[in-house]
Amino acid sequence: MNFCSDNVTGIAPEILSALIAANAGTAMPYGNDALTQRLEGQLADLFETDVEIFPVATGSAANALALSVLSPSYGAIYCHTDSHINVDECGAPEFYSGGAKLVTLPGINGKLSADGLDSALKKGGTGVVHHVQPAAVSITQATEAGTVYRLAEVQAIAQVTHAHGLRLHMDGARFANAIVSLGCSPADVTWRSGVDVLSFGATKNGALAAEAVVFFKQGYGDELGYRRKRGGHLFSKMRFLSAQLEAYLTDDLWLRNATHANQMAQILSAGLSVLPDVRLCYPVEANELFAVFPEAVIMGLLAEGFQFYRWDGDEGTLVRLVTAFNTSEADVNTFLECTQRYIRHSSGKVLADV
Repeated sequence: MNFCSDNVTGIAPEILSALIAANAGTAMPYGNDALTQRLEGQLADLFETDVEIFPVATGSAANALALSVLSPSYGAIYCHTDSHINVDECGAPEFYSGGAKLVTLPGINGKLSADGLDSALKKGGTGVVHHVQPAAVSITQATEAGTVYRLAEVQAIAQVTHAHGLRLHMDGARFANAIVSLGCSPADVTWRSGVDVLSFGATKNGALAAEAVVFFKQGYGDELGYRRKRGGHLFSKMRFLSAQLEAYLTDDLWLRNATHANQMAQILSAGLSVLPDVRLCYPVEANELFAVFPEAVIMGLLAEGFQFYRWDGDEGTLVRLVTAFNTSEADVNTFLECTQRYIRHSSGKVLADV
């Protein structure tokens, strides 16, 4: 009954089996193995274009290394105020880029807007020696608010980004959840919409520890390769990262896992939206849900054994709930039943069963 994060799960059985299979025999190190070579072709087929790929073990490494190629040390990387690279990566993008500055912008529902970005870039001090120089834009798909950028939104942001001579990065830690929500192809929401590089996530959706930096424009590979090695993220036994990603993509496991997680979030959303004294903060479009609960209800749910984060501090009433590829529908329904019961007790209201 743990709704804290999609990081609390174990490994998808298909991926665990792939790791066991990859453990047999020997393989060349540092990505010179058959699994890694196959993976590049698999991702090229998925995205319907040639790609340069770099498996790494964490999303923070994928983001920070990708951005280090897009921005010089004196550059500015524009991102949402609540983005993972700004809030949750302990300065990794700044460190790996050698000092690039994150310039944060507001935006409703966790999204940047093309107009807001354009306005900021026009005031960015391009060519002024006293200012960091605009170099890159980073967007998150799905966002930290659990919302999803529509294709037109990505395209508009990409148009502004490229018009100012910058490059566009997409943090895709929950990329699979966004693809399921949009019902589009991976190509359509990335390079066809103007994305230059994607941090392709798998860990939150069933992998042990596997992400990939995916470049849609050739020519970045040599620099990223050296940066990955210098940063300590070139794994000698790379086959075990690639085996996870290969299994993740095989037979659409990544989409099946994300579909289940999204469906569980929709059940939660539908059940909570009809309850008095519970307020959903954002549209629920992927597998994250943010809601304000009465304090008495929070305490009751915690006492029942449910786990989740109070998103605005230990005393706050804003709660984040995250569903995953193996979230039990029974747990979701029990959560809703308990929430209804505690609201009834705290308010004295007569409620219809959820």
